[in-house]
Amino acid sequence: AVTDRRAPGWQSGSGSESERCMMVELKVLQAVRLKGEVSPADLAATVDEDAASVAQAIAAGTEAGLLSPAGRKLKLSPDGRSRLEWLLQQERSGIDRASMASAYEEFRSANADFKIVVSDWTLRDGEPNTHQDADYDAAVLARLEQVHARVLAVIDTAGQQIPRLRGYAEKLEAALGKIRTGDTVWLSEPVVDSYHTAWFELHEELLIAADVTPAHEG
Repeated sequence: AVTDRRAPGWQSGSGSESERCMMVELKVLQAVRLKGEVSPADLAATVDEDAASVAQAIAAGTEAGLLSPAGRKLKLSPDGRSRLEWLLQQERSGIDRASMASAYEEFRSANADFKIVVSDWTLRDGEPNTHQDADYDAAVLARLEQVHARVLAVIDTAGQQIPRLRGYAEKLEAALGKIRTGDTVWLSEPVVDSYHTAWFELHEELLIAADVTPAHEG
């Protein structure tokens, strides 16, 4: 059953061990929701906690009926969705909603430009980009760098309200680092935790944090 207890300090990780476990639980359940279905190994790789804590949270969530098997992967059960919704409500209670709304509006602006970057990387003049024009690709990636600087500022603002969101800066930086070395699969491919994947998940997080429904986003 979902408890209505919220102990001080659990959001920032400054409290007791039980409070830290609550934060790990939130991170695990939210990652499963964002991925839809995810293997335990991929879950451990995407959650910014130590592997033992993630494994413990997976075991506890499975035993409590919050996580359900989907072949070799995991998905949220209805009880898991209810538990996650409660945890997210606790996380954003007491935040400065005006500051979060401002962060979300800044993200929307960056998001519009990011969509163009991804489109221009994928297509050129309406045809698939063959990536044989190094100058064209370099110009697109230069624009990605500009968008990246803007989203880091958004994450900094949002992270002051919900510290958990700061982890997205690390995810985006990690993906961009691979792109900078020429491994451009990390820009938009869905098979890895690509820049686009992390961006999409951050978008979902900010929608929740700013209490915006997708239907009212425009």
